Amino acid sequence: QVRLVESGGGLVQAGGSLRLSCAASGLIFVINDMEWYRQAPGKQRELVAGITRDSSRNYANSVKGRFVISRDNAKKAVYLQMDALKPEDTAVYYCKARIWSTTTSDYWGQGTQVTVSS
Repeated sequence: QVRLVESGGGLVQAGGSLRLSCAASGLIFVINDMEWYRQAPGKQRELVAGITRDSSRNYANSVKGRFVISRDNAKKAVYLQMDALKPEDTAVYYCKARIWSTTTSDYWGQGTQVTVSS
């Protein structure tokens, strides 16, 4: 059974920083693309950042220059460093990974709440 578990969310003032972590566990042969999504109340889930196995990165325009995605393949983990946070960054953040286990599938974490106060 493959699991993704996020951590690192919380309440922070505008301009502050948070670092999210997501660790995968279970029967895992290869982790391919890893991504962070977020969903604010009343809005659709949106892609925030993605990173390939060889660390090519892409970002939503709204977070470019403020967020950095990274991964540690040995630890089966992905991270999201969030700086210069804005109230509009408030959302539940989810990690997603394409994992080769008994089959190759997309797996999601349970989400972690990020709240940015003004």
